[in-house]
Amino acid sequence: MRFLLEVSMDDEALAKDPAGELGRILRYWGGNLRHYPMKPGDGSEIYDSEYRRVGRWRIEPDAREKQDERQGTA
Repeated sequence: MRFLLEVSMDDEALAKDPAGELGRILRYWGGNLRHYPMKPGDGSEIYDSEYRRVGRWRIEPDAREKQDERQGTA
């Protein structure tokens, strides 16, 4: 599996204080992950400190798992 985290750095809060805002996002979502089973398909929107959507995290199968699913061997 792969854990993917995407955050747009163009957001107003991230443009003003990129390290501080990204650190806050990582701390918040790091603590929140325990509420998810952490399996492919899990994910959620990511919001900045002003509650504006700035990204998303998700869990995907790795490339080999995707190929097995397409071939019906998973």
